[in-house]
Amino acid sequence: MEIVVSKTNIPIRLSEERWRHIINRHPEMIEERDKVLETIIAPDLILQGDKGATMAIRFYPKTKLTSKYLVVVYKEISTSDGFILTAFYANQYAKWRKVIWKK
Repeated sequence: MEIVVSKTNIPIRLSEERWRHIINRHPEMIEERDKVLETIIAPDLILQGDKGATMAIRFYPKTKLTSKYLVVVYKEISTSDGFILTAFYANQYAKWRKVIWKK
């Protein structure tokens, strides 16, 4: 398990179970674990997700695919704990969502 700290200073866990979930659903993410963690630590943008989740967004000009936004969905469940739900590349992020933080 790896733990990084979000922009709100909350430790966010990436468990092996969640990592397997991510790479099973999004095989292009297999070698992108460091980028997933980096996106939590240093996002370009943070959006409000569904059901209390948060979405960290970071633009990567060069990926295995092309230039993409990396979207990491996570949940902060207390002031001292949170966890990553999923992560995926997108051509664009959901601009209709509420912006919580912007670089």
